[in-house]
Amino acid sequence: MKINPNVFILPRTPNQIIWDYKNHKQFELNLEYSTRLAELIENPNNFNDSNEIDSKLFSAGILTNTKPTHTKWGWDELSKIFHIGTKNIPCDHVPQDIHEWSSLYLDHCTNVLNTSPPPTRLAESLARDLIALPLPSCLPVRPLASVLIDRKTCRTFTGEAVSLEIISTLLYLALGYLHERENEIDESIAEGLGARRSSPSGGGLNACEGFLHVQNVVGLKTGFYAYHPTMHALSFVNPLPDQPLGHLLSGQHFINNLPVGLFITCRFDKLWWKYEHSRAYRMAYIEAGHISQTFQLAATALGLNTWLTGALTDDQVEALLGLENSPEQVLFFVGCGKSDGQVMCKELKSLLTTQEQGQ
Repeated sequence: MKINPNVFILPRTPNQIIWDYKNHKQFELNLEYSTRLAELIENPNNFNDSNEIDSKLFSAGILTNTKPTHTKWGWDELSKIFHIGTKNIPCDHVPQDIHEWSSLYLDHCTNVLNTSPPPTRLAESLARDLIALPLPSCLPVRPLASVLIDRKTCRTFTGEAVSLEIISTLLYLALGYLHERENEIDESIAEGLGARRSSPSGGGLNACEGFLHVQNVVGLKTGFYAYHPTMHALSFVNPLPDQPLGHLLSGQHFINNLPVGLFITCRFDKLWWKYEHSRAYRMAYIEAGHISQTFQLAATALGLNTWLTGALTDDQVEALLGLENSPEQVLFFVGCGKSDGQVMCKELKSLLTTQEQGQ
């Protein structure tokens, strides 16, 4: 007898939860069952099929007589649990044709809309003086193929100021609710879900939001700003800390003079509202990726270079953005500015040159 390799244990007083993450099953064990499972974990050969607890652990799949197959996994168990645990969404019944799917999906959406929607975004409820952004009048007109070819990640920036008009255009194209698409909204779209962005969003929820990190933008004092897509406006959140930007980005200090950056967040409560299964967590990062790429392409078309990272000092960033203990969480960072186009900072280049000369 063996222990199911796809389970983990959560202590939840007074019992413990056994979670079979591959098969999407959870079991609550009292002290007696927990003690017996601990004995079998220590020595699975002590399994006794005449023992009622052993039999129930076996029938639940916590114990198995199947030899486990091990797929090489290069990361830790946490990432494996997440990946496997969000595969194969549990579904009581798979629709057999488009008519059945349409009916089931409509029922699901109706049920969701009959529940209370997520509360107002915290940054909106706390916003006092909104800073109206200029109309995005400098829309780029370069051919898409040219912009795609020119986009690249740079790690040396001049720190030169970026105009507020460019910031307005970037935010509008990446996170704004596009007025040009308002004629696409019809009576079948639920109230509050009619806004359209340039990037796709899971369930049309527009769960991702953005906070600007401003160091050198004409017309804005330095600090953190929340972007409000409905009003196409900013609100001041916090001043910049004494520490440079690199401290918030896992020590990547080559980026310290970046004039402006965007922390992309996600309102998980919006996703929870429509999608109960944790697979929706995958969609949060996919949406953030879409927005990041749109931001970079727009910046490139406007003559700027870009840099991006997922290496964040999350707790510090959340505190500065006012997101502590919030269902809105920071996922990604992308920034832009004038650059000499170097993909490697001069300090790292110098080290590589030294190494090459020493060989």
